[in-house]
Amino acid sequence: MRYLVVVEKTENNYSAYVPDLPGCIATGATAEDVQRNIREAIALHVEGLREDGLPIPEPQTQAQFVES
Repeated sequence: MRYLVVVEKTENNYSAYVPDLPGCIATGATAEDVQRNIREAIALHVEGLREDGLPIPEPQTQAQFVES
């Protein structure tokens, strides 16, 4: 599955979350770090859902840029 990941630059690092997987978040010192960490977080999150016998949410979130 392919999930949308939102990456945000914070004052001290980067953070990321997956809207379709509530609670699936990661941080990293660099953009590359947070991308690697969120991939790992997604894998662990989905594995945990499977182990608990819970459904794996289908990706539904979309994103687009809007000019102002």
